[in-house]
Amino acid sequence: MILIAGPCVIESRDAIQKIAEGLRPIAQRDDIEFYFKASFDKANRTSLDSFRGPGLEEGLKMLAEIKEQFGYKILTDVHESSQVEAVAQVADVMQIPAFLCRQTDLLVAAAKTKAVVNIKKGQFINPHDMKYSLLKVLQTRGADRAEYEVSKANDVWLTERGTTFGYGNLVVDMRALPIMRETAPVIFDATHSVQMPGAAGGKSSGDRTKIPYLASAAAAAGVDGFFFETHYNPEEALSDGPNMVPLDELPKLVERLVQIRKLNEAYPID
Repeated sequence: MILIAGPCVIESRDAIQKIAEGLRPIAQRDDIEFYFKASFDKANRTSLDSFRGPGLEEGLKMLAEIKEQFGYKILTDVHESSQVEAVAQVADVMQIPAFLCRQTDLLVAAAKTKAVVNIKKGQFINPHDMKYSLLKVLQTRGADRAEYEVSKANDVWLTERGTTFGYGNLVVDMRALPIMRETAPVIFDATHSVQMPGAAGGKSSGDRTKIPYLASAAAAAGVDGFFFETHYNPEEALSDGPNMVPLDELPKLVERLVQIRKLNEAYPID
């Protein structure tokens, strides 16, 4: 099971070190393929007053330290093509943010690296149409259309994170998971799926109490992995605190998901 976990944004060296240490019991599990996640810049914050992170150069230094000290594989997101070359020196997985999932230049630049490319489904996108974002990466890497049609991509992932519904809310349609999984491994982003964009007056809110329900349903639907933003004190986190899993609660949730996956193996849908 792929597991992506870490803080929303790099708040400080001490903070990500503490979170990385807290994730060690999960990362060391034999049944988990673990990736440490943190953003060096949150370029799409609601307000200019919101914390964005340390920036590209300093943020990558901190992520490289985590990689060396803990042996973790690293996932971080890119917002501009100009960032890709530097990020590729540190990241094992380069993440395309949901709002940028159709940005051709960004997808092509990421595809030219050796990193796995994780494309988050836009909150505004039909899950069927994510295959076109996927195809931009695959074609850049040399695949032709016939190859794409007959096999899943293993070095490109698609991530579900909810769909815009009304004002300040997201809804997860579980049908999207098998639809996207026809063409690539699918990750379920349980924490952003409970986000309430702009619902806190100039910043996003969320409801972390619903994370276990959505994650369990996604596990039953047969996804390939999960994405959790986590923090030792979500109430004081500088970004996305309301929809983060408390660090001390994550191991129990991960174990639940592993057990559901075992039931899927015993009683497959297909």
